[in-house]
Amino acid sequence: MLLDALTLQLGYNATLVAIGATMLGVAAGAVGAFLYLRKRALVSDAVSHATLPGLALAFLVLVALGGDGRLLPVLMLGSALSSWVGLWLVSWMGRATRLSEDAAIGAVLSVFFGFGIVLLTVIQTLSAGRQAGLEGFLLGSTAGMLRGDALLIAAGGALVLAATFVLRRPLLMIAFDEGHAEVQGLNVRALDLMLMTLVMAVTVVGLKIVGLILIVALLIIPPVAARFWTEDATTVALLSGLFGGLSGYAGAALSATAPDLPTGPIIVLMAFALFAASLFFAPSRGILAAALRHRRLQHRVHLRQGLLALAHGQPVYERLTQRMLRDHGLVRADGVATEAGRRAAAAALRDEARWQELRRADTLSELAPRDDGLTRIEEVLTRDQLAELDARLTPREAL
Repeated sequence: MLLDALTLQLGYNATLVAIGATMLGVAAGAVGAFLYLRKRALVSDAVSHATLPGLALAFLVLVALGGDGRLLPVLMLGSALSSWVGLWLVSWMGRATRLSEDAAIGAVLSVFFGFGIVLLTVIQTLSAGRQAGLEGFLLGSTAGMLRGDALLIAAGGALVLAATFVLRRPLLMIAFDEGHAEVQGLNVRALDLMLMTLVMAVTVVGLKIVGLILIVALLIIPPVAARFWTEDATTVALLSGLFGGLSGYAGAALSATAPDLPTGPIIVLMAFALFAASLFFAPSRGILAAALRHRRLQHRVHLRQGLLALAHGQPVYERLTQRMLRDHGLVRADGVATEAGRRAAAAALRDEARWQELRRADTLSELAPRDDGLTRIEEVLTRDQLAELDARLTPREAL
């Protein structure tokens, strides 16, 4: 069953849902990367919660006009209008009052979401409301999704992704250097508004699959996971889109095998699994890589200190240092230095003397901060500079 779900063998509708969720995930990951780099992650929470009143009001309008109230394009339009009002209020409160952005976001988020819950409660008291199924928009639900709904979600995700690709360069510029962007003639406020519009579009498109509460996770978790793998902003955006797409695909496929569970939480759990894998196994910033670097650093420190102790004729008491020296063939089992150990100890002592002399040399003293106690001076200076230093050393130090 699981293999059939992952290979899209569970039927036409399940395949459409998986494709729609994948496009949504790619779009959310790409947009979320710029939101994350711009340090505006909390805005996505306000946008998502601000969609609820519009969703409920759109349902009430449809019912009042004689419809069944569940026409997805109209519900999405109502959600978009509501979130636009929420964004405008956040922006206005930031300009017209002394409230910080996070305080304005908190106020809008709580008020809009509370109003939306009240409207949902009212809807449940209506004869048409009891079968509305609007609670599926909170956590996402693909049960009963029509072919047109899935295609609409896939098309919306593709359009958002295309718009993000077009705006990628100015969005990166304002994310890293807002002042430089203004000097270059970019309208920072307009670009921020465009970014928020993309966030709103992703939120509205993802209402049916992920839900308005959990769409924030699909916007934030993929870029955070991608950040573990690279230092390049463009690569972060690409990896974030990839992780978002994988989360949407795997989550939608798995939810097809468990129809009683809402789709949104499964997609978010898939995103978290990618985040956890990145957290532990990313080659440069992951926990495992950091632990290995710490172990290598510890190894180098013990080895260096052991060699300096040998050079000064001092006993080595630290057991770990003794073991490392023996493993490298630098000392015998009784602690006496081998021929290789004596040469290595003399080289370490000469390196220390060179660094000390470098600090006293007027022409080379600016390189002194490069001394971290482990870096060999040969990695910093040229042969001519080393020869200049060696000429200053006493015969004993130069050995």
